[in-house]
Amino acid sequence: MNSFIEELKWRGLFADMMPGTDEQLDKEMTTAYIGFDPTADSLHIGSLIQIKILAHFQQHGHKPIALVGGATGMIGDPSGKSAERNLLDEETLLHYVECLKNQLSRFLNFEGNETNNAELVNNYDWMKKISFLDFAKNVGKNITVNYMMAKDSVKKRLSGEAGVDGMSFTEFTYQLIQGYDFLHLYQNNGVKLQMGGSDQWGNITTGTELIRRKAQGEAFALTVPLITKADGSKFGKSESGENYWLDKKKTSPYKFYQFWLNATDSDAERFIKFYTFLPKEEIDSLIEDHQTAPHERKLQKRLAEEVTVWVHGREEYERALKASEILFGKSTAEDLVSLDEEIFLEIFDGVPQKEVAKNDVLGINIVDLLSEKSGFLKSKSEATRELKGNSISVNKEKINEVYTANENDLIDGKFLLLQKGKKSYFIVKVI
Repeated sequence: MNSFIEELKWRGLFADMMPGTDEQLDKEMTTAYIGFDPTADSLHIGSLIQIKILAHFQQHGHKPIALVGGATGMIGDPSGKSAERNLLDEETLLHYVECLKNQLSRFLNFEGNETNNAELVNNYDWMKKISFLDFAKNVGKNITVNYMMAKDSVKKRLSGEAGVDGMSFTEFTYQLIQGYDFLHLYQNNGVKLQMGGSDQWGNITTGTELIRRKAQGEAFALTVPLITKADGSKFGKSESGENYWLDKKKTSPYKFYQFWLNATDSDAERFIKFYTFLPKEEIDSLIEDHQTAPHERKLQKRLAEEVTVWVHGREEYERALKASEILFGKSTAEDLVSLDEEIFLEIFDGVPQKEVAKNDVLGINIVDLLSEKSGFLKSKSEATRELKGNSISVNKEKINEVYTANENDLIDGKFLLLQKGKKSYFIVKVI
């Protein structure tokens, strides 16, 4: 079996392929592509598998092409959708295309003198030159309506299943345009393989059929499974439904790290194969260690480290790790004070907060600060009692009744973290 396909299979990342695909990969260095539709100014973690497949492909000596769909993004892929998405204006779309091109360039090797250097292409570059009449004449006549309607993505939208709104002609043409992308790349870039999620099988095989009929050539398809959590729920979104983005301005490295760290044991065993480049022997050893002492969460920690470093770099991982240790008490006041405002507020998201004038925080009696100045505790007597009981901390360090805060205690120059016991927190924002 071809080494690339073998790796996908042991990692659980293989769904299907056309006959002859493994023979093609064994025969020669093969060029393959995966498409990314620019629906936002960043990819999210739902795209990580596709990026990783291209990276594995390159590591096995083949040439990857990442296609950013400036043209297909104007239409919207109906695969797996129950309703047509809102179309973007051209200016917004082109901005998204540039953002995605910059992002993808971080994950693949585009530089050097290797024959399998990665490439980035935008299908708008060739689609913008084709008129509707030319497309209908030169492309549309090669694929029958019967063939297009037999695709699952089309049948589900036309069958009137619950929650399905039908399909516009615009979306119906999507598979033809994606098929033409494959034909164009076959003829101009030597692409012989298209890869994608299992929901893309119909679109990809339309391309191979178009290549067979239009160019009398042979091309191949390979798909990977759609990723869900072990309980069957959707992967890649928070409980509130928000995406986890690859752009740190949209999802901080700390929050990104926490997503992987919080994986269940069963998900962590799958995800460490899916989302890291660790070899099989090391992964098997990690899983064995984890099963022996699951409370240590070695699997989740290594998974979170590997993916965060891959996406955001070692430095951002170290910051996220420090922030995580602060949350669980394995830190010093110096660690806390060194945080910036964004990470500090993310760590203590949801903690009550009050603005207090600077001269009512610095240098004043701690009993007054805990009670009437901040409102954290109800009264001076409660503050005195809790202080004597050694249950009050400032910036995660125990204090007594002689403590007074100074400038050096302020987190990012503007916050104090008050704490009673283990779980009761309060943030004072100094103004």
